[in-house]
Formats: sequence, structure tokens, C-alpha cells
Amino acid sequence: MQWILICALVFALITAVFAVINVEPVQVNFMFSQTHTPLILVILTSTLLGGVIVGLFGMIRQYKLQRKLRQLEKQLQEALTPAVIEQNGSETQPKETNNSLNL
Repeated sequence: MQWILICALVFALITAVFAVINVEPVQVNFMFSQTHTPLILVILTSTLLGGVIVGLFGMIRQYKLQRKLRQLEKQLQEALTPAVIEQNGSETQPKETNNSLNL
């Protein structure tokens, strides 16, 4: 986990240095309009949006994996329950009684 944090900080530092070097205004074309924006804002906004998108995909993947884990744990518990009942003396079979004493 520390390596991921270190790599993210190095990436952020490189991006910040790159953005500070490029401060000239550039023309940004949207579908229906155009604007002149400093390149530093374009770089930082693109990096931020990319990070948010990757983070959302990561959260969705983690949610799916946790849901799958709960499902598999439930299946394991259901599979182990009959084995535990068998080991403790099968509760499904009636207990034997000694009818010879009850005449």
C-alpha cells in the first residue's frame, strides 16, 4: 500500500511540475463552444478527472469483490453446516432407545 502512495505522490509531483512549465493559454474546443484557457488548468483538470474515474472504477470493483466474498462465505457456511451436524451425532436420525427395559 505504501508503494501505491509513493507512486501517486511522484506522479502528482511530475504532473504539477509539467503543468507549471506550461502556462500559455490554449484554445479548448468543446462540442458546442470554444474557450481560451491556460494550459495549466487543462492539465490539472484532466489529471483530476482521470484520477476520479479510476477511483470510481476501483470502488465499483471492490464492491463487487466484497459482494462475491459474502456470497462465497454464505455458501461455505451452508456446506459446512451438514458436516458439523454429522460430527455431533446426526440430528436427522432418531435417537435409539432401549425398548428392552420398557416392558
